[in-house]
Amino acid sequence: MDIKHSKRLSFRLMDENDSELLWLLDQDPQVMRYITGGKISTLAKIKHTFIPRMNAYRNAEKGFGLWQVNNIDNDEYLGWILIRPMHFFSAAPEFDNLEIGWRFFRNIWGKGYATEAAQHVMQSLHLQLGYNTFSAIADENNLASINVMKKLGMHYIKTYHHKDQLINCQVAYYQVNKKR
Repeated sequence: MDIKHSKRLSFRLMDENDSELLWLLDQDPQVMRYITGGKISTLAKIKHTFIPRMNAYRNAEKGFGLWQVNNIDNDEYLGWILIRPMHFFSAAPEFDNLEIGWRFFRNIWGKGYATEAAQHVMQSLHLQLGYNTFSAIADENNLASINVMKKLGMHYIKTYHHKDQLINCQVAYYQVNKKR
């Protein structure tokens, strides 16, 4: 699976060699506010928890993983887009319903990069591999991410308590079906 450039962005599937890039993004308490309550990640946590989790769902042929997002003009690393089966770390992963998520550096918030990147990745997966259903979750208080979900054409499904190795909070669950 290859994702071509969008209007402003380039994409590359990340791997275990990207631990420092992942760590850099997690060093801003505001970026981590709705994920860890503002606690920044250690490099050890990235290497020993985040990378193994990423490797568990990473599948280049199916487009699963973290897609690094860079600015085409200056190759600046802006953040990433996550793609994996919804509820991947549960007893019943949904391989026909892809979870999409995002994390971007705060200095580029409000410029439409998350929406552009997420829309482009979803469209690429839909057109190249035939995926139709995409879902996203966010802390119910994370209005910026919920706004991105709405811009992606997603509709509210429910609010529920989500708990895993990284998140423990009430989340808003949104979904879009590209076949409609």
